[in-house]
Amino acid sequence: QVRLVESGGGLVQAGGSLRLSCAASGRAFSSYAMGWFRQAPGKEREFVAAKSWIGGNTYYAPSVKGRFTISGDSAKNTVYLQMNSLKPEDTAGYYCAAEVVIDTRVRVRTNEYHYWGQGTQVTVSS
Repeated sequence: QVRLVESGGGLVQAGGSLRLSCAASGRAFSSYAMGWFRQAPGKEREFVAAKSWIGGNTYYAPSVKGRFTISGDSAKNTVYLQMNSLKPEDTAGYYCAAEVVIDTRVRVRTNEYHYWGQGTQVTVSS
């Protein structure tokens, strides 16, 4: 069983920064594909960023590319989402996801992930 725990959310002014963390337990990070998704009230959960530990590939949604960075520390089994130049439209619950894989492909759809964290709220004020 894989358990994911997010942290680092909060309230920030537009233009500010936050770093989200997702700590995983249960299996070594080296066999994961990881992703961050977000969901605003009344909207579907949407893809934000993804990383494959095998090969190190990353991929971002167009709305966050150049502002957000996904990274990780395999020794700590933790993946991060550094969010800069935050906008009010970035306000949402942010969710970490993981899937055990054997390839280098990043995953961008919710149904490609088996394990999910409980989420952490990010609120950006204008």
